[in-house]
Amino acid sequence: MNSTQQQGLFEDTESLADEVQSAEVQSAKAPSSRKPSTILPVAPSLENIQLGARMHSQLHLGTSSWSFPGWNGLVYDGDFRDAQLARDGLPAYAAHPLFGCVGIDRTFYAPIAEADYRKYAGQVGEDFRFLVKAPMAITSSYLRDENGNFSDSPYFLDVGYAVNEFIAPCTAGLESKAGPLVFQFPPLGRAVREPDVFINRLYRFLKALPTGPLYAVEMRDPELLTHRFFMCLKTTGVRFCVASHARMPSPRRQIALAEAVLDAGAFVARWSLHSGFRYEDAKSRYFPFNKLVDEDLDSRDGLAEASAKALEAGFPVYIVINNKAEGSAPLSIAMLAHRIDGLIQHTA
Repeated sequence: MNSTQQQGLFEDTESLADEVQSAEVQSAKAPSSRKPSTILPVAPSLENIQLGARMHSQLHLGTSSWSFPGWNGLVYDGDFRDAQLARDGLPAYAAHPLFGCVGIDRTFYAPIAEADYRKYAGQVGEDFRFLVKAPMAITSSYLRDENGNFSDSPYFLDVGYAVNEFIAPCTAGLESKAGPLVFQFPPLGRAVREPDVFINRLYRFLKALPTGPLYAVEMRDPELLTHRFFMCLKTTGVRFCVASHARMPSPRRQIALAEAVLDAGAFVARWSLHSGFRYEDAKSRYFPFNKLVDEDLDSRDGLAEASAKALEAGFPVYIVINNKAEGSAPLSIAMLAHRIDGLIQHTA
């Protein structure tokens, strides 16, 4: 494995660690012996209540995770540790009038049980949806252990593993609350040199997946965003997940590439990082994630325009936003919701 591959995987796994919050994983493994204090949602503003009431029923906006103490006054009514929020904060999060989904990223590290999914589903309303990341054992040809050592993944694009360890428990546990199941591929290194070989293998994998769930594919190699790649998604009925990342074209450019080939359908996006920043730089600049620092109007407008187009055509929209996109994911959601609302009102 070369240094470029290693850097790409480091960057992806480190960014996910920030969003998952290790406390979420640990709290899921062993329940606390003490009774947790109740986490209540902050009283919503009249503006957010009115905007939420106007939001399209198929518009699902949310954040990459819910365990951020800096959201006191934005999402939560009180100061709570990240471990408390990871364990007990989802019901309060889901009470926010603009939040209709949330990302589950911990599954990228390892599969979780059906019971874990069922627990999440039991804490939210019927219209709430989860965007769930597939384990990286499926999407990365190489893995890194806790000591930093790399090895080949025995389950890379393995249909049986994907079904048994990810799709079946996820859909059984979440049932109707399952949103997009996202296969996010980290930088693929040598596969970029022969994109058709990878695309052929991806096609066979996607074609063999069970029908029913909404699947989406997210890439980290711009060289793979070819006509043939999008035809692979089109012929298998899989959506493209637009993702903001330092390695990738802007969301607006990715949307244009996808729309040139794909038929109209569900719009899926993960607005993860402000253009021009690396994850660690954005994290230090934006912490504690309680205000907008660097607004990204081009990305916001591109996502809003694509969302309005999908909604008006009768298709659902799923967008999860990271704090590192503009500084505070809850505030980014409010701004994006306003923009989508304005576009829909304008064209009504």
